[in-house]
Amino acid sequence: MSDPKIEVYSSTVQDYPDPNGTNDMTHKGHVISDAQKNLVRGLKGRHMSMIALGGAIGTGLFIGSGSSLAISGPGGTMVSYALISVIVFFVMGALAEMASLIPVSGSFSDYATRFVDPAFGFAIGWNYWFVWSTVVGAELVASGIIVKYWVPGVHTVVWGLISAFLIVSINVIHVKSFGEAEFWFALLKVIAILAFIIVGSLVAAGVLGGVKYGFSNWKYEEAPFVDGFKGTLLTFVFAGYSFMGTESIGVTAGESENPRRDVPRAIKQLFFRILLFYIASIFVMSLVIKYDDPTLTTASISSIAISPFTTVFKLAGLGPAADVMNAVILISVLSAGNAGLYASSRLPYTLYHKGMGPKFLSITSKKGVPYVSLVFTTGIAVILLLLSLVVKDVYVFLVNASGVMGFLTWFGITVSHLMFRRAIKHQGYDLSHLPYKVILYPFGTWFSLIMIIFMIGGQ
Repeated sequence: MSDPKIEVYSSTVQDYPDPNGTNDMTHKGHVISDAQKNLVRGLKGRHMSMIALGGAIGTGLFIGSGSSLAISGPGGTMVSYALISVIVFFVMGALAEMASLIPVSGSFSDYATRFVDPAFGFAIGWNYWFVWSTVVGAELVASGIIVKYWVPGVHTVVWGLISAFLIVSINVIHVKSFGEAEFWFALLKVIAILAFIIVGSLVAAGVLGGVKYGFSNWKYEEAPFVDGFKGTLLTFVFAGYSFMGTESIGVTAGESENPRRDVPRAIKQLFFRILLFYIASIFVMSLVIKYDDPTLTTASISSIAISPFTTVFKLAGLGPAADVMNAVILISVLSAGNAGLYASSRLPYTLYHKGMGPKFLSITSKKGVPYVSLVFTTGIAVILLLLSLVVKDVYVFLVNASGVMGFLTWFGITVSHLMFRRAIKHQGYDLSHLPYKVILYPFGTWFSLIMIIFMIGGQ
């Protein structure tokens, strides 16, 4: 393989173009390529930060964390989620380094094409489109199941179609409407998690609920490491699903007002927020709930009343916990669907401009929204929703189908980053000119790549 070139919009990195005709490397990023000329840079810094965070907080935390606790106990769950957090940090750091220098929508495919091979870029791009199209379909199914908790007499497909109309309406108006919706969705999830951490800590200390748990559940029978290394390994693979979506910050870079500032900032904040929200939540949960609690093994998207979060609120004596958590999980599902539709509508647009997709998917509105691609992806998601009429447990099927392909996206990011750095070294480019430089290179990127391969093999 020949040494790759760092090309920034048909020029070498040393000639990074400025709209005003200068070659200022400190320019904040209002640079467009052929694949960007019809899109609008309308996402502000606060949008970028919350989009990155919102992508990491979903049903994987609110529901799936209970299954993890049941599989490997408190210690195994903490280790697996902490380790996956480190992997996410390095993967997102690698993405930030490339996206802050080359801020294009559909970044994964673009970087894979530039720095590895066009065929690799084609595979990564359409793979990521499939991941999010499947996720949108899964979230439409999930939204119907969740609303059925309150209105059992109406079929889930009806509520799924209503949810589809809602997220399409948000995305079709303007990229700013997507950013605002995702900002408030993420903020509500953050508030719910902070409330859980506070209430759960009070329950563990005996202030609420009348029982002082302390660390007793960490000493209960096989705890803290249930089923030893095997249990931790199973949870490690499972935990990876929970963090899918963090990479969506790379797709938004192409429509960020200031990608050189906002992408690195969002990535830096993401790691510490993940530690707070994920690790702290799971730690509090493990203090209050035994690993063999029957509600953990039965918790699913269709049984919100026994979500581990709900269990903790009930132990605190808060009666309406099921309704509150049902609302929070519905918000999480809509948020995931909103982000998924955004990402999956941008990928075909970018792929066309790389000669890797059909032309009709590149048509945009006057406000810079690729609405044909948006409608096309929504159609695929609705077809998947309609499968719930004939296929039992279609939600679980769709989640499993998208899982491994999500890991393949992370694989593509790390491989592209290694080749990106190889290109930098080959051209003699000064690393100090990078808007953002990932720490612990090459250890972090190689470590993440090896662990991702390990996770894919674990499927």
